Amino acid sequence: MTLLQVMPDDAPAEVLLRTRDEEEIRQALRPCGVDHRRWRLRPGIGPDTAPEQALELYRTEIDELCARDGLRVVDVARLSPQDGPEWQERAAEARAAFLDEHRHAEDEVRFFAHGSGCFYLHVDARVYAVVCEAGDLLSVPAGTRHWFDMGPKPDFCAIRFFKEADGWVGDFTGDPLAERFPRLDALLAGDR
Repeated sequence: MTLLQVMPDDAPAEVLLRTRDEEEIRQALRPCGVDHRRWRLRPGIGPDTAPEQALELYRTEIDELCARDGLRVVDVARLSPQDGPEWQERAAEARAAFLDEHRHAEDEVRFFAHGSGCFYLHVDARVYAVVCEAGDLLSVPAGTRHWFDMGPKPDFCAIRFFKEADGWVGDFTGDPLAERFPRLDALLAGDR
């Protein structure tokens, strides 16, 4: 189930809102221009699901979203411990690549078919940590400063949507802000 934690950008330890209520999450994200919704989970998606299979299982939703929003490029980002011995190195490199604040020239649209990850959105002097889990679709407007944490042991399958093939390329801000905020594992530890 999705988790949202909102913090001032100058006080990471101060929690302004922490909720798993879907409607409360949507209401909190709406002023940021962020669209959050849920798609029905398909059986058969797991750590060993091939990208082509994930795309096929969600073909109807993918086609509808692409037609509605003018998205032309769809791919799958996936990492799993089942990927073999090279997984740990690939996972560490992938995690490090997106832990710094950046923005994109187009909307960042992701659907989590399996696993989880956290988008940190830096909007109006606040940081919105959105822990997305299987079934979550998140659309972050172009130009929104953010970073992403897939956790210390990434295990996810996310369908990514773009208008252009280079839509995923980040424009890094150079601001060290992200270093001060709790990582995915610390956010989830708050539920225990």
